[in-house]
Parts: sequence; structure tokens; C-alpha cells
Amino acid sequence: MPDETLSDAEKTRFTLALVEQCVRNSFLETLHAGTVPDSATGDYSDVKVVTPYGEIPWTQLSRISDTEMKTLMIEITNKVFTFVTYAEDLAVLGPARRWNKPEIDTALARRAERRRASRHGGDDGSPK
Repeated sequence: MPDETLSDAEKTRFTLALVEQCVRNSFLETLHAGTVPDSATGDYSDVKVVTPYGEIPWTQLSRISDTEMKTLMIEITNKVFTFVTYAEDLAVLGPARRWNKPEIDTALARRAERRRASRHGGDDGSPK
């Protein structure tokens, strides 16, 4: 979908609705549930997880297993596909209307610009 087809306000609403319905309301909620440790230092360098095989510093701990990641990605992919399929009916905001306005992710934008330039033989249309 070319970005010229949507106004900034429409892109904002679409993005927030997509993330709210496809990411926030997913298995991610299950992963987010539970007790979060406190840190006296603020950077969690003082927090450790005790296992039968020894302690793991919180800053080195994987907080999501491969199985959980696979479950999350399959669910999000299916939700995004469904959202895009029914975009006119699903691009509505609930609590996400109070979230921060989305911003362009510079690394992802650079990737898009490189791909656009390669599709157009290196000519991205920008002035030299």
C-alpha cells in the first residue's frame, strides 16, 4: 500500500488499531502477566533468577522461550493478515487512542529506501 494513499492521521489511526488488535491483544498479554522484579539499581544488574543449575543475571536472561516466540509470531501474523483483510471494519481505536503517536522507525525506513532505490536502478528520485 503506497504511503501516498493515506493521510498522516489515517496512517496513525490504522497503525494504532493494527498494533492494538494484532499485537497488544495477543499471547503477548500472557507473557506480560506475572510479577516483575524490582531493582534497587534501576538497571536490573542487582536482580538474579535462581534455577536448579545456578543463578542467571536478569540482564542476561532470555525472557521468552523459542516455543513462546513461535506461538506469539504465528498469532500476530494471523491477526495482521486478518486485520489487513478486514481493514475497513477493524481500523477502529479502543484504548490505543491514548497511546503516543507513532513515529517513523529510521532503521526500517532506511531499509525501505534501499529497496526502493534497488527497484528503480539506484535512482530513488532524490536530487543529487
